[in-house]
Amino acid sequence: MVGVASTILAVDAVTGRRSVRAFLPTPVEDDVVRAILAGASRAASGTNIQPWLVHVVTGEAQERLSQAALGAMEAGEIHLEYAYLPEAMKEPYLSRRRKIGYDLFARYGIARDDYPARKAAMLRNFRFFGAPVGLFFTMERDNALGAWLDCGMFMQNVMVLARAYGLETCPQQAWCDVGPVVHRELGIPQGHIVLSGMALGHEDIDASVNGLVSDRAPVDEFTTWHGAKTAAGNCHASTS
Repeated sequence: MVGVASTILAVDAVTGRRSVRAFLPTPVEDDVVRAILAGASRAASGTNIQPWLVHVVTGEAQERLSQAALGAMEAGEIHLEYAYLPEAMKEPYLSRRRKIGYDLFARYGIARDDYPARKAAMLRNFRFFGAPVGLFFTMERDNALGAWLDCGMFMQNVMVLARAYGLETCPQQAWCDVGPVVHRELGIPQGHIVLSGMALGHEDIDASVNGLVSDRAPVDEFTTWHGAKTAAGNCHASTS
């Protein structure tokens, strides 16, 4: 039987995860990043194809990439790597997206109609929010949809395992707005697709923005139960 302490740690590793948007410049050792990635590679993968590829960016390479991305954004050179959201978003997704945006602006101290400040906040993505390590997750473009599931589970493992090393993360699909820049600066072949970036480092616990905790819908809002239930509400199989 799993011990209570282990259960608490496992649950907290998942439920305590959030997107951190202010990091300390404290370096992260390569061996720690390697250990996180090695552990994350135990993610479920259909027929064990393991489609994920990772690019780790630090130091001068990270600075060059940031400058190139910021230059592209300033010039309006936005080229989406893929469509992440539908063109017409419906409820309840639209309201959820708006709320997290407004909550984030409030944490930054930005008025809803202060568009220059909102843009500046968005551009912090391209400096990895101050994190010393940037991760980019890619895979070969000719993989089918199942590979996207595999890569998502791999990324989730990275975010959860990072917490075991006293680190936090922020997944950054925003980098896919400047896909050509990422491909060029990191030498990523056009036959590979950039799925997401991710900031990795030590959280700045004094930053107000890191106090943001996004809402989550209750279980019964997104779950449909099939079959008999016990009084506690859990499904069970009949026995003889």
